[in-house]
Order: sequence, then C-alpha cells, then structure tokens
Amino acid sequence: MRRHLVVTGASGGIGSALARALRAAHPDARMSLLDVSPAPSRALAERLGGEALALGCDLSSTDEAAAALGRARDAFGPVTGLVNCAGVMEVVAFERLPWERAEALLLLDLVSPLRLMHEAVPDMLAEGGGFVVNVASMAGKVTLPGCAFYGAAKAGLAMASEIARRELRSRGVRVVTVYPGAVASPLEARAKAQYGGGWLTKVIPTGDPDALAARVVDAIRRDAPRVVYPAAYAVGWLAAAGPLALRFGPRPR
Repeated sequence: MRRHLVVTGASGGIGSALARALRAAHPDARMSLLDVSPAPSRALAERLGGEALALGCDLSSTDEAAAALGRARDAFGPVTGLVNCAGVMEVVAFERLPWERAEALLLLDLVSPLRLMHEAVPDMLAEGGGFVVNVASMAGKVTLPGCAFYGAAKAGLAMASEIARRELRSRGVRVVTVYPGAVASPLEARAKAQYGGGWLTKVIPTGDPDALAARVVDAIRRDAPRVVYPAAYAVGWLAAAGPLALRFGPRPR
C-alpha cells in the first residue's frame, strides 16, 4: 500500500514538526500539506523532498477543507494517514470575544477536523487500514480562564477522537489523540501574550515540537491511544487540575 499522508496546519510549529517526523518515518510516502499559509507550506514541501504537495485553503470553511482534501486525492490517491493539527487559540474573556472570531475558531478547531476525518476514514477502510492523529489540547481537559471557546473545541475534538478509536481500531484504522500542554510555537507565544505574562506562564513546563512529533510518530507505530506532552501535564487528567487552574491560572487581559 502506497501511503498518502495529509497534514493540516503544516506552517505551524507543531504541524511542521509532525510533517518532518512523518517524512523521516515514511520516506516513500506521498504527502499533502493543507494550510492557510501556502508559502511556508510550499517551502516545507520542498524541504521534505519526495512527493510532497502544499495546498492553500481556509480550514475555517468546512467546504474549503473538503475541497482541498479532494485535490490532494486527485494528486496522490486515497488518504491513508490524516493529521489534524491546524488550529487557532484565542485567550479572551467569554463575552469579549466577537462572535465571528468565536465561530471561526470552532469551525477551524473542531468542525473541519471532524469533516476531514469523515472524508478520509472511508479511504482508509477501503485501503485496508490507516491512521488519524487529532491534535487536541490540555485546554480541553483543564478549565483555563479565557479559553472557553478553544477549550470547548478541543474537548469536543478529543471526545470524538477517543470514540472513533474505539469504533475503528478493529477495522484497521488507528486513531491517536494528542494532548499538548505548552509547546514552543507561534500559537503558544501568542497565547502567553494574550494572558499578559505573569509568573505562572513563566514557570509552566514548555515542550519542544520536535520531541512531541517523535512521540506522536511512535504512538502511531505502537497503536497507542493518546499522547500527553510534556509529561508533567499528565496531572491535567486529575480532577484537582480544574480547580487549581481556575484559582491560580492566569487571567486574560
């Protein structure tokens, strides 16, 4: 089976690291990079070498997302691996975030990943197997002030991803849900700026995107259900993490 791997958000810190790690693990794979910023994605596609294609699209439009996936199929055939990594984070008090931005966030972070997964999984079933990686967030597990819409989107994506794993695993499709905490990236830097700094944003563990990508590729290989990174964020699975975040976490400006 000739692999065709699709990565969204490939111009971002985590998305580009995942694309590089997947290329290292599957040097003969065809790769499609879907991103709103085509120039960085084209540059990355050239660095990846082999058969790699960058497709510009606005993933906050589910129709554009599906159309871009169709163009990727036309170029490289059925999808056998999908990485949903594109996303945007807004750290703004609930009532202060304009609805247009909130709706775009929900579409980009939740609805489009589900649409792409819904489009790609039949390919994988027909091809006899494949994998999906959904990059959720610890913000979907811990109650972070200022992240109502982002947390809702990531919690929804994580739940759908975990359920899909239960449904699809016996049919050869591996689903890995990724729960990053703070990982060095433009998204993380912007979020810290929106919080306005503070002592907690300076001391929380911050991971490396390449280290996270290596763990994700290993999880695909081992058919592990999820990745929590950095490891210190595993405390986010505990019930106490929510109240602690509400009491001591930073507040949006």
